[in-house]
Amino acid sequence: MNTPMSQNTRQEVLTQMRRRYLRAGRPYKSQRVTELVELFGYHRKAALRALRPKPVLARAPFARGRPKEYSPERLLPPLKAIWLAALQPCGVRLKACLPEWLADYEADHGRLDADVRQALLSASRATLDRLLRPARIEHRRRTITRPGQLLRGEIPLRTDWPEAVPGYLELDTVALCGGVLDDRHGWMLDAVDIHTSWSVLRGLPNRSEASVCGQMEDIRLRLPFVLRGLDSDNGGEFINHQLVRYCRAQTPPIHFTRGRPYHKNDQAHIEQKNFTNVRLWFGYERYDHPQVWPRINALCRGPLDHLLNYCLPTMKLEKKERVGSQTVRKYGPTCTPLARVLACAEVAEATKARLRAERAGMNAFAVRREVDRQLKAIEAARRWTAP
Repeated sequence: MNTPMSQNTRQEVLTQMRRRYLRAGRPYKSQRVTELVELFGYHRKAALRALRPKPVLARAPFARGRPKEYSPERLLPPLKAIWLAALQPCGVRLKACLPEWLADYEADHGRLDADVRQALLSASRATLDRLLRPARIEHRRRTITRPGQLLRGEIPLRTDWPEAVPGYLELDTVALCGGVLDDRHGWMLDAVDIHTSWSVLRGLPNRSEASVCGQMEDIRLRLPFVLRGLDSDNGGEFINHQLVRYCRAQTPPIHFTRGRPYHKNDQAHIEQKNFTNVRLWFGYERYDHPQVWPRINALCRGPLDHLLNYCLPTMKLEKKERVGSQTVRKYGPTCTPLARVLACAEVAEATKARLRAERAGMNAFAVRREVDRQLKAIEAARRWTAP
């Protein structure tokens, strides 16, 4: 009888029959073999082989497979230091920043062996992620924007950015309230350029029209390119007469648009920066002391601006393709916002020369230490209370 059954059932039955065969005496072993032949349709020799106990294979005394090309004990110390200082980037961004950061690491920590340096520069993205796996294991919000009711008819909606030139910024504000929204805490103004991913941060003691417009003028003067357009959500700090008049008074006028209410993806470029640009540095604590704002803006105009725009590479989506039921995203070269600015023909050569000179005289590890030092001073000022 050759009864049809699934492979799992056959294995379970064979396991039980093998146990009975091994416990049976010599006269009964032949009966067990006959039963298996009738049940599975085996040849008698095949049934004997199936009923024998499986041999336990000893493990090879050596590691099998391709030999390792990289020694983690030598590569991990400099790689981990760069990875931590560069805000724990993914493998793609880490590989893009390694050439510059390795030079800064050697200037800051001492020369590396030539083979270690070459191995780090030649390692693939997957290899870098694999080397950093132990370090990744070791180092393992509520909407607060109130829609403005004024000027909505005068400020056009915008849902995409087709411009291929720098100067179009997306804006957002992030509350530094410590979980208590009472309009006595401060805010961070976060802006990002769509074409180059150049990031700008400013601290605001409040969300008044005067505070936002004052910082917009400072941002316009400090940008390495001409400010051509602004796009914001529908918060009252942006949708107001003062900011509209400011945009129209510039030469040429700044193109001011807004996203659709309750559609955060209309400002996707800035929404994805709110954590890496603001929360990662200033956290979720409450900032309401007047002494912190000059310190925060000094940090945002200096070391933090240099770290985000000069030293840390970013990935920029170029296009999306529909392949069957999936959407495949195609990204451009991973590089710093500074590299994208230097590649823009619209940026003046004098500005490019100044930016190159600033980066040449900059050490990424020294910049990161200065950012941490100023953040400690800001935290001390935030916690200070009058005696």
